[in-house]
Amino acid sequence: MTSTTARRAVIIHGYSATPQDHWFGWLAEELGTLGIATAVPAMPTPEAPEPGPWLRTAGDAIGVPDEQTTVVAHSLGCLTVLRYLAALRTPWRLGALVLVAGFVDPCPALPNLDDYISGGCPVNGLAERIDRLALFRSDADDYVPIEHTDRLAASLDTTTVVVPGAGHFLGSDGVTTLPQVLDVLI
Repeated sequence: MTSTTARRAVIIHGYSATPQDHWFGWLAEELGTLGIATAVPAMPTPEAPEPGPWLRTAGDAIGVPDEQTTVVAHSLGCLTVLRYLAALRTPWRLGALVLVAGFVDPCPALPNLDDYISGGCPVNGLAERIDRLALFRSDADDYVPIEHTDRLAASLDTTTVVVPGAGHFLGSDGVTTLPQVLDVLI
């Protein structure tokens, strides 16, 4: 499939975040300087996320991806993006998918998200439709167990990239830029 569309990127934030938080704005600006139009949609009710509205918002931003599309997601945004891609019935191909602190299993530190996470996400076959796939995790995440991200990576037939000391990749962890993600995308 050959695409004639311009490169574009979508960044999906996670639980309790906004598009202005953490490293999202920095990454959008960096991609913009490279001529990549980037959207960072505000997910509805980020303090009390619901799967339906989050899937609709992610879907509206991503649309039907092609080889010129990049999607970057953080934390609960990863599960949302994976669910959206798994549910797409239209033929699609994704140029790049970067998951930061991703998981599809309940997290003991976030029991209030158990209903959202319930059922995980079938990821079989998704990696075959993605040209570049990268998963990042820290060695010291207080919210998402290391095993969760590593298990997700294995189910997507890839490995994780460890960013030492990055916590959950939050601004409060000191993460306001994420050059490792930018390096994967350029």
